[in-house]
Amino acid sequence: MSLIRDRQFYKFSAYGFLKNLRFFEPFIILYFRELGFSFLQIGVLFSIREISTVILEVPTGFVADIGGRKTSMVFSMAAYIVSFLVFFFFRSYGAAAGAMVIFAGGEAFRTGTHKAMILEYLKITGQEEWKPDYYGATRAASMLGSALNALIAAALVFITGSFRFVFIAAAFPCVLNMINLASYPSVLNWADMHKGHDRPGFRESISYSLLMLKDVGARLSVLNSAAFDAFFNVLKEYLQPVLKAAAIALPVLTALTADRRTAVLVGSVYFVLFMLASTASRFSGRFSRRVCGVVPSINMTWIAGSSMVLLAGIFQNLRVFSATIAVYVVLFSLENLRRPLCVSYISDRVHSKVMSVGLSVESLTKTLLMAVLAPLCGYAADTLGIGVMLILSGVLMGLLYLPLKLSSQRC
Repeated sequence: MSLIRDRQFYKFSAYGFLKNLRFFEPFIILYFRELGFSFLQIGVLFSIREISTVILEVPTGFVADIGGRKTSMVFSMAAYIVSFLVFFFFRSYGAAAGAMVIFAGGEAFRTGTHKAMILEYLKITGQEEWKPDYYGATRAASMLGSALNALIAAALVFITGSFRFVFIAAAFPCVLNMINLASYPSVLNWADMHKGHDRPGFRESISYSLLMLKDVGARLSVLNSAAFDAFFNVLKEYLQPVLKAAAIALPVLTALTADRRTAVLVGSVYFVLFMLASTASRFSGRFSRRVCGVVPSINMTWIAGSSMVLLAGIFQNLRVFSATIAVYVVLFSLENLRRPLCVSYISDRVHSKVMSVGLSVESLTKTLLMAVLAPLCGYAADTLGIGVMLILSGVLMGLLYLPLKLSSQRC
Protein backbone atom coordinates (compact mmCIF):
# COMPACT_ATOMS: atom_id res chain seq x y z
CA MET A 1 0.00 0.00 0.00
CA SER A 2 1.14 3.55 -0.72
CA LEU A 3 -0.25 6.97 0.18
CA ILE A 4 -3.66 7.76 -1.32
CA ARG A 5 -3.83 10.88 -3.51
CA ASP A 6 -7.57 11.48 -3.20
CA ARG A 7 -9.58 14.73 -3.26
CA GLN A 8 -8.67 15.57 0.34
CA PHE A 9 -4.95 15.12 -0.42
CA TYR A 10 -5.26 17.81 -3.09
CA LYS A 11 -7.21 20.06 -0.70
CA PHE A 12 -4.40 19.71 1.85
CA SER A 13 -1.88 20.48 -0.91
CA ALA A 14 -3.93 23.47 -2.13
CA TYR A 15 -3.94 24.86 1.43
CA GLY A 16 -0.14 24.76 1.58
CA PHE A 17 0.23 26.18 -1.91
CA LEU A 18 -2.08 29.13 -1.21
CA LYS A 19 -0.75 29.68 2.33
CA ASN A 20 2.76 30.15 0.95
CA LEU A 21 1.73 32.84 -1.53
CA ARG A 22 3.07 35.42 0.91
CA PHE A 23 4.37 37.93 -1.58
CA PHE A 24 5.90 40.09 1.17
CA GLU A 25 8.29 37.41 2.48
CA PRO A 26 11.16 37.78 -0.03
CA PHE A 27 11.20 41.54 0.58
CA ILE A 28 10.05 42.19 4.16
CA ILE A 29 13.48 43.15 5.52
CA LEU A 30 14.14 45.30 2.44
CA TYR A 31 10.73 46.97 2.94
CA PHE A 32 11.56 47.75 6.56
CA ARG A 33 14.98 49.06 5.54
CA GLU A 34 13.24 51.24 2.94
CA LEU A 35 11.19 52.74 5.79
CA GLY A 36 14.44 53.56 7.61
CA PHE A 37 14.36 50.85 10.30
CA SER A 38 17.69 49.51 11.63
CA PHE A 39 18.41 45.78 11.82
CA LEU A 40 17.88 46.01 15.59
CA GLN A 41 14.47 47.64 15.11
CA ILE A 42 13.58 44.95 12.56
CA GLY A 43 14.69 42.26 15.00
CA VAL A 44 12.45 43.82 17.67
CA LEU A 45 9.50 43.74 15.23
CA PHE A 46 10.08 40.04 14.62
CA SER A 47 10.40 39.57 18.38
CA ILE A 48 7.05 41.34 18.92
CA ARG A 49 5.50 38.94 16.44
CA GLU A 50 7.00 35.91 18.14
CA ILE A 51 6.15 37.02 21.70
CA SER A 52 2.56 37.71 20.63
CA THR A 53 2.42 34.26 19.08
CA VAL A 54 3.79 32.80 22.33
CA ILE A 55 0.96 34.37 24.32
CA LEU A 56 -1.67 33.01 21.94
CA GLU A 57 -0.07 29.72 20.84
CA VAL A 58 -1.22 27.12 23.36
CA PRO A 59 -4.64 28.73 24.11
CA THR A 60 -5.45 28.65 20.40
CA GLY A 61 -4.28 25.01 20.31
CA PHE A 62 -6.89 24.19 22.97
CA VAL A 63 -9.48 26.20 21.03
CA ALA A 64 -8.68 24.12 17.93
CA ASP A 65 -8.83 20.77 19.75
CA ILE A 66 -12.00 21.63 21.68
CA GLY A 67 -13.85 24.14 19.47
CA GLY A 68 -12.94 22.78 16.06
CA ARG A 69 -9.78 22.76 13.98
CA LYS A 70 -11.39 23.80 10.70
CA THR A 71 -13.00 26.86 12.33
CA SER A 72 -9.64 27.89 13.82
CA MET A 73 -8.00 27.74 10.40
CA VAL A 74 -10.62 30.06 8.89
CA PHE A 75 -10.00 32.56 11.73
CA SER A 76 -6.28 32.34 10.96
CA MET A 77 -6.75 33.42 7.34
CA ALA A 78 -8.95 36.35 8.43
CA ALA A 79 -6.25 37.61 10.83
CA TYR A 80 -3.63 37.47 8.07
CA ILE A 81 -5.81 39.58 5.78
CA VAL A 82 -6.25 42.30 8.43
CA SER A 83 -2.50 42.43 9.12
CA PHE A 84 -1.68 42.80 5.40
CA LEU A 85 -4.11 45.70 5.12
CA VAL A 86 -2.41 47.47 8.05
CA PHE A 87 1.03 46.99 6.48
CA PHE A 88 -0.23 48.40 3.17
CA PHE A 89 -2.07 51.47 4.44
CA PHE A 90 0.24 52.55 7.31
CA ARG A 91 4.03 53.05 7.20
CA SER A 92 4.99 53.96 10.79
CA TYR A 93 6.94 51.77 13.20
CA GLY A 94 3.95 51.60 15.57
CA ALA A 95 1.67 50.42 12.76
CA ALA A 96 4.21 47.77 11.78
CA ALA A 97 4.30 46.55 15.39
CA GLY A 98 0.49 46.39 15.49
CA ALA A 99 0.37 44.49 12.21
CA MET A 100 2.89 42.01 13.62
CA VAL A 101 0.59 41.36 16.61
CA ILE A 102 -2.41 40.73 14.33
CA PHE A 103 -0.28 38.49 12.10
CA ALA A 104 0.76 36.57 15.24
CA GLY A 105 -2.92 35.85 15.91
CA GLY A 106 -3.15 34.22 12.49
CA GLU A 107 0.02 32.22 13.14
CA ALA A 108 -1.22 31.04 16.54
CA PHE A 109 -4.54 29.77 15.16
CA ARG A 110 -2.76 28.02 12.29
CA THR A 111 0.43 26.44 13.66
CA GLY A 112 -0.03 22.81 14.59
CA THR A 113 -3.73 22.82 13.70
CA HIS A 114 -3.48 21.94 10.02
CA LYS A 115 -0.81 19.32 10.67
CA ALA A 116 -3.14 17.78 13.29
CA MET A 117 -5.88 17.59 10.65
CA ILE A 118 -3.54 15.83 8.22
CA LEU A 119 -2.44 13.34 10.88
CA GLU A 120 -6.07 12.69 11.84
CA TYR A 121 -6.95 12.06 8.20
CA LEU A 122 -4.07 9.56 7.89
CA LYS A 123 -5.45 7.79 10.97
CA ILE A 124 -8.97 7.65 9.48
CA THR A 125 -7.72 6.29 6.14
CA GLY A 126 -5.16 3.84 7.60
CA GLN A 127 -2.10 5.60 6.17
CA GLU A 128 -0.20 6.33 9.39
CA GLU A 129 2.91 4.46 8.23
CA TRP A 130 3.24 6.97 5.40
CA LYS A 131 3.34 10.07 7.60
CA PRO A 132 6.72 11.44 6.40
CA ASP A 133 5.84 10.75 2.76
CA TYR A 134 2.31 12.21 2.98
CA TYR A 135 3.27 15.32 4.91
CA GLY A 136 6.36 15.69 2.72
CA ALA A 137 4.19 15.56 -0.43
CA THR A 138 1.77 18.21 0.86
CA ARG A 139 4.71 20.34 2.02
CA ALA A 140 6.19 20.01 -1.47
CA ALA A 141 3.06 21.76 -2.76
CA SER A 142 3.72 24.51 -0.20
CA MET A 143 7.23 24.96 -1.55
CA LEU A 144 5.88 25.14 -5.11
CA GLY A 145 3.67 27.95 -3.83
CA SER A 146 6.75 29.63 -2.39
CA ALA A 147 8.57 29.29 -5.73
CA LEU A 148 5.69 30.90 -7.61
CA ASN A 149 5.41 33.44 -4.79
CA ALA A 150 8.98 34.59 -5.45
CA LEU A 151 8.31 35.21 -9.14
CA ILE A 152 5.01 37.04 -8.58
CA ALA A 153 6.48 39.14 -5.76
CA ALA A 154 9.48 40.05 -7.91
CA ALA A 155 7.14 41.02 -10.78
CA LEU A 156 5.05 43.21 -8.43
CA VAL A 157 8.13 45.05 -7.16
CA PHE A 158 9.54 45.36 -10.68
CA ILE A 159 6.31 46.80 -12.09
CA THR A 160 5.42 49.11 -9.19
CA GLY A 161 8.98 50.05 -8.19
CA SER A 162 7.95 49.66 -4.52
CA PHE A 163 7.97 46.89 -1.92
CA ARG A 164 4.65 48.08 -0.45
CA PHE A 165 2.20 46.51 -2.91
CA VAL A 166 3.24 42.93 -2.07
CA PHE A 167 1.16 43.19 1.14
CA ILE A 168 -2.18 43.98 -0.47
CA ALA A 169 -1.57 41.25 -3.09
CA ALA A 170 -0.95 38.68 -0.31
CA ALA A 171 -4.55 39.06 0.94
CA PHE A 172 -6.10 37.43 -2.15
CA PRO A 173 -4.65 33.90 -1.65
CA CYS A 174 -5.92 34.03 1.96
CA VAL A 175 -9.49 34.60 0.72
CA LEU A 176 -9.18 31.57 -1.59
CA ASN A 177 -7.78 29.50 1.26
CA MET A 178 -10.72 30.38 3.51
CA ILE A 179 -13.01 28.87 0.85
CA ASN A 180 -10.78 25.78 0.55
CA LEU A 181 -10.64 25.24 4.33
CA ALA A 182 -14.42 25.63 4.68
CA SER A 183 -14.83 22.68 2.29
CA TYR A 184 -12.86 20.25 4.55
CA PRO A 185 -14.99 17.42 5.99
CA SER A 186 -16.36 18.15 9.48
CA VAL A 187 -14.93 14.85 10.74
CA LEU A 188 -11.51 16.54 10.78
CA ASN A 189 -12.68 19.13 13.32
CA TRP A 190 -11.88 16.83 16.27
CA ALA A 191 -9.91 13.64 16.88
CA ASP A 192 -11.66 10.26 16.63
CA MET A 193 -14.98 11.74 15.49
CA HIS A 194 -15.09 9.04 12.78
CA LYS A 195 -15.38 6.47 15.60
CA GLY A 196 -18.36 8.24 17.14
CA HIS A 197 -16.33 9.68 20.04
CA ASP A 198 -17.39 12.93 21.65
CA ARG A 199 -15.29 16.03 21.11
CA PRO A 200 -12.63 16.36 23.87
CA GLY A 201 -13.46 18.57 26.86
CA PHE A 202 -11.11 21.06 28.50
CA ARG A 203 -10.28 18.74 31.43
CA GLU A 204 -9.49 15.81 29.11
CA SER A 205 -7.28 18.01 26.91
CA ILE A 206 -5.35 19.25 29.98
CA SER A 207 -4.87 15.65 31.18
CA TYR A 208 -3.44 14.42 27.87
CA SER A 209 -1.26 17.53 27.57
CA LEU A 210 0.30 16.97 31.01
CA LEU A 211 1.09 13.36 30.08
CA MET A 212 2.83 14.62 26.95
CA LEU A 213 4.92 17.13 28.92
CA LYS A 214 6.02 14.43 31.39
CA ASP A 215 7.41 12.25 28.60
CA VAL A 216 11.19 12.84 28.23
CA GLY A 217 11.25 11.63 24.62
CA ALA A 218 8.37 13.93 23.67
CA ARG A 219 10.06 16.94 25.29
CA LEU A 220 13.37 16.26 23.54
CA SER A 221 11.69 15.78 20.15
CA VAL A 222 9.92 19.13 20.57
CA LEU A 223 13.12 20.94 21.62
CA ASN A 224 15.18 19.46 18.79
CA SER A 225 12.66 20.42 16.13
CA ALA A 226 11.89 23.85 17.60
CA ALA A 227 15.52 24.92 18.08
CA PHE A 228 16.57 24.11 14.51
CA ASP A 229 13.48 25.80 13.07
CA ALA A 230 14.04 28.89 15.25
CA PHE A 231 17.56 29.36 13.91
CA PHE A 232 16.42 28.74 10.35
CA ASN A 233 13.46 31.13 10.48
CA VAL A 234 15.53 33.97 11.94
CA LEU A 235 18.59 33.49 9.73
CA LYS A 236 16.74 32.90 6.44
CA GLU A 237 15.65 36.56 6.37
CA TYR A 238 19.28 37.69 6.06
CA LEU A 239 19.43 36.21 2.57
CA GLN A 240 17.56 39.36 1.42
CA PRO A 241 20.32 41.93 2.16
CA VAL A 242 22.87 39.46 0.73
CA LEU A 243 20.87 39.32 -2.50
CA LYS A 244 20.57 43.12 -2.61
CA ALA A 245 24.33 43.51 -2.21
CA ALA A 246 24.87 40.93 -4.96
CA ALA A 247 22.36 42.67 -7.24
CA ILE A 248 24.07 46.06 -6.83
CA ALA A 249 27.45 44.46 -7.60
CA LEU A 250 26.18 42.76 -10.78
CA PRO A 251 27.75 44.13 -13.98
CA VAL A 252 24.45 43.55 -15.83
CA LEU A 253 21.01 45.24 -15.76
CA THR A 254 22.74 48.52 -14.88
CA ALA A 255 20.00 50.50 -16.63
CA LEU A 256 17.53 49.39 -13.93
CA THR A 257 17.11 51.00 -10.51
CA ALA A 258 18.67 49.21 -7.53
CA ASP A 259 15.26 48.02 -6.27
CA ARG A 260 14.25 46.63 -9.68
CA ARG A 261 17.62 44.89 -10.08
CA THR A 262 17.18 43.45 -6.59
CA ALA A 263 13.67 42.26 -7.50
CA VAL A 264 14.99 40.34 -10.53
CA LEU A 265 17.72 38.60 -8.53
CA VAL A 266 15.53 37.92 -5.47
CA GLY A 267 12.74 36.45 -7.60
CA SER A 268 15.14 34.24 -9.57
CA VAL A 269 17.05 32.94 -6.53
CA TYR A 270 13.96 32.31 -4.40
CA PHE A 271 12.28 30.49 -7.30
CA VAL A 272 15.20 28.06 -7.65
CA LEU A 273 15.55 27.81 -3.88
CA PHE A 274 11.92 26.80 -3.30
CA MET A 275 11.79 24.44 -6.28
CA LEU A 276 14.71 22.53 -4.75
CA ALA A 277 13.06 22.74 -1.31
CA SER A 278 9.88 21.23 -2.81
CA THR A 279 11.87 18.29 -4.17
CA ALA A 280 13.63 17.80 -0.83
CA SER A 281 10.31 17.76 1.04
CA ARG A 282 8.77 15.26 -1.38
CA PHE A 283 11.66 12.83 -0.87
CA SER A 284 11.81 13.20 2.91
CA GLY A 285 10.32 9.76 3.63
CA ARG A 286 12.56 8.04 1.11
CA PHE A 287 15.62 9.79 2.59
CA SER A 288 14.79 8.54 6.11
CA ARG A 289 14.49 4.95 4.87
CA ARG A 290 17.89 5.18 3.20
CA VAL A 291 19.66 6.32 6.38
CA CYS A 292 18.13 3.83 8.82
CA GLY A 293 15.09 5.80 9.92
CA VAL A 294 13.69 9.11 11.11
CA VAL A 295 15.98 9.69 14.11
CA PRO A 296 19.36 9.39 12.30
CA SER A 297 17.95 11.57 9.51
CA ILE A 298 16.95 14.32 11.96
CA ASN A 299 20.38 14.20 13.64
CA MET A 300 22.20 14.24 10.30
CA THR A 301 20.30 17.27 9.01
CA TRP A 302 21.06 19.20 12.22
CA ILE A 303 24.83 18.73 11.74
CA ALA A 304 24.58 19.62 8.06
CA GLY A 305 22.40 22.67 8.80
CA SER A 306 24.76 24.16 11.41
CA SER A 307 27.66 23.59 8.99
CA MET A 308 25.82 25.47 6.23
CA VAL A 309 25.14 28.46 8.51
CA LEU A 310 28.83 28.58 9.44
CA LEU A 311 29.86 28.40 5.77
CA ALA A 312 27.37 31.12 4.81
CA GLY A 313 28.98 33.42 7.38
CA ILE A 314 32.50 32.69 6.15
CA PHE A 315 31.59 33.34 2.50
CA GLN A 316 29.68 36.50 3.44
CA ASN A 317 32.73 37.84 5.29
CA LEU A 318 34.84 37.13 2.20
CA ARG A 319 32.15 38.93 0.13
CA VAL A 320 31.76 35.91 -2.14
CA PHE A 321 28.03 36.54 -2.48
CA SER A 322 27.39 33.77 -5.01
CA ALA A 323 28.78 31.18 -2.58
CA THR A 324 26.73 32.62 0.30
CA ILE A 325 23.58 32.36 -1.82
CA ALA A 326 24.43 28.77 -2.84
CA VAL A 327 24.89 27.75 0.80
CA TYR A 328 21.52 29.32 1.67
CA VAL A 329 19.91 27.21 -1.08
CA VAL A 330 21.32 24.06 0.54
CA LEU A 331 20.11 25.25 3.96
CA PHE A 332 16.55 25.72 2.67
CA SER A 333 16.63 22.21 1.18
CA LEU A 334 17.82 20.73 4.48
CA GLU A 335 15.01 22.46 6.39
CA ASN A 336 12.41 21.02 4.03
CA LEU A 337 13.97 17.58 4.09
CA ARG A 338 13.94 17.65 7.88
CA ARG A 339 10.55 19.19 8.68
CA PRO A 340 8.28 16.25 7.64
CA LEU A 341 10.51 13.90 9.66
CA CYS A 342 10.18 16.06 12.79
CA VAL A 343 6.38 16.25 12.47
CA SER A 344 6.21 12.47 12.07
CA TYR A 345 8.50 11.89 15.06
CA ILE A 346 6.58 14.26 17.35
CA SER A 347 3.20 12.80 16.29
CA ASP A 348 4.32 9.34 17.42
CA ARG A 349 4.72 10.71 20.97
CA VAL A 350 1.58 12.83 21.31
CA HIS A 351 -2.01 11.59 21.82
CA SER A 352 -4.22 12.34 18.80
CA LYS A 353 -6.85 14.10 20.98
CA VAL A 354 -4.37 16.86 21.79
CA MET A 355 -2.35 16.80 18.57
CA SER A 356 -3.03 20.50 17.94
CA VAL A 357 -1.81 21.30 21.46
CA GLY A 358 1.25 19.07 21.05
CA LEU A 359 2.27 20.68 17.78
CA SER A 360 1.40 24.09 19.22
CA VAL A 361 3.79 23.43 22.12
CA GLU A 362 6.50 22.71 19.55
CA SER A 363 5.63 25.91 17.72
CA LEU A 364 5.48 27.79 21.04
CA THR A 365 9.00 26.64 21.91
CA LYS A 366 10.25 27.70 18.47
CA THR A 367 8.53 31.05 18.84
CA LEU A 368 10.11 31.70 22.27
CA LEU A 369 13.54 30.91 20.87
CA MET A 370 12.94 33.16 17.87
CA ALA A 371 11.82 36.00 20.16
CA VAL A 372 15.25 35.81 21.80
CA LEU A 373 17.29 35.12 18.66
CA ALA A 374 15.76 37.77 16.36
CA PRO A 375 16.90 40.90 18.25
CA LEU A 376 20.23 39.29 19.19
CA CYS A 377 20.96 38.46 15.55
CA GLY A 378 19.77 41.93 14.51
CA TYR A 379 22.10 43.58 17.03
CA ALA A 380 25.02 41.36 15.95
CA ALA A 381 24.34 42.15 12.28
CA ASP A 382 24.28 45.90 13.02
CA THR A 383 27.47 45.92 15.09
CA LEU A 384 29.56 43.03 13.70
CA GLY A 385 28.15 42.50 10.22
CA ILE A 386 25.94 39.79 8.76
CA GLY A 387 28.89 37.46 8.11
CA VAL A 388 30.12 37.39 11.72
CA MET A 389 26.54 37.02 12.97
CA LEU A 390 26.08 33.93 10.78
CA ILE A 391 29.39 32.43 11.95
CA LEU A 392 28.42 32.86 15.60
CA SER A 393 24.98 31.35 14.91
CA GLY A 394 26.53 28.32 13.19
CA VAL A 395 28.88 27.75 16.14
CA LEU A 396 25.99 28.02 18.62
CA MET A 397 23.94 25.52 16.61
CA GLY A 398 26.88 23.12 16.66
CA LEU A 399 27.22 23.45 20.45
CA LEU A 400 23.49 22.78 20.95
CA TYR A 401 23.59 19.56 18.93
CA LEU A 402 24.90 17.33 21.75
CA PRO A 403 22.27 18.18 24.40
CA LEU A 404 19.47 18.07 21.79
CA LYS A 405 20.61 14.99 19.86
CA LEU A 406 17.87 12.35 19.57
CA SER A 407 18.56 8.79 20.70
CA SER A 408 20.04 6.95 17.73
CA GLN A 409 18.43 3.85 16.25
CA ARG A 410 20.26 0.99 14.62
CA CYS A 411 19.33 -0.52 11.24
